[in-house]
Order: sequence, then C-alpha cells, then structure tokens
Amino acid sequence: MKKIGLLSDTHDYWDEAFETYFENCDEIWHAGDIGSMEIAQKFESIKPFRAVYGNIDDYRVRSAFPERLRFTEENIEVVIKHIGGYPNRYDPSIRNELITNPPKLFISGHSHILKVMYDDKLKCLHMNPGSAGIYGIHKVRTLLRFVIDDGNIRDLEVIEMAKRW
Repeated sequence: MKKIGLLSDTHDYWDEAFETYFENCDEIWHAGDIGSMEIAQKFESIKPFRAVYGNIDDYRVRSAFPERLRFTEENIEVVIKHIGGYPNRYDPSIRNELITNPPKLFISGHSHILKVMYDDKLKCLHMNPGSAGIYGIHKVRTLLRFVIDDGNIRDLEVIEMAKRW
C-alpha cells in the first residue's frame, strides 16, 4: 500500500504547505510544468519523487525527467504525461498508446482544471490534479492525495489550497 501525493503545474512556485500536505504520503508524483530544477529538488528532498516535464519546462528539467512515464506500482499500471487530454478527448500525442495499451491510471496536467473521470471504454481512471502554482487561469490551487493498494485506487482526497490571488 502506498499513499500518493499528486500535483501539476507548479510553474516554479513553492509553497511550504506542500510539505504539510504530503507529510503522510509515501511518494509525490508531478504531472509536469515543474518550472525549475530547484522546485524538483525541493520535492525530492521531502519524499521519493516521480515527474514528467511539461511544455514550460527548460532543458534542465527536460534532461532530468521524461516526457511520459509508464510504470507499475502496487499492481496498477500508471501512465503520466503532461499534455494528455481526458476521456473522449485524449491528446493525439498519447491517444494511440492509451487505446492500444490502456493503463489502469492515466494522469495528466496542463489544463489547470482538476478532473477525475473514469473512462468506461478503456477501463481506466483519469486524474488531472489541476494546478498547484500561481500562474494560469485557475482561481483555486489544487492537488490530490490517494492510496494505491494491490490493484486498487482508493481514498481519493481533493485538496484546495489558498486562492491564487
């Protein structure tokens, strides 16, 4: 069993509250637009950290993290890609992979809109944690926490952080 803290689109913004929100998590996953290696290193200093790069990330972040991750954790196959879309509107850059070899959990960021949806066609849960940074169209900063346990995803929590302004 692992408790996961999930966020996206920090855009080089660090909030000390991340340490509190992820205190009881086993790992932190970041769905891209980290913003800088300094922010990535802060996450790495508090918990094991998995991340993908996003469209605003510079060459340093792109050198350290892949565009997409595919891995299995607790008998759950996971795919993370920053620009991924959502059920029935997957981005062309990932659509074929999802259709031909669907994971159990697909995570994306980019939209700054928190969404958790089940894709009945692919039998896949999609999560977008919204945006934890202060740059973008969103009004409320958000992140997710959940438990993965031997093939099950459970205990999903939506965390609304302070407003952007």
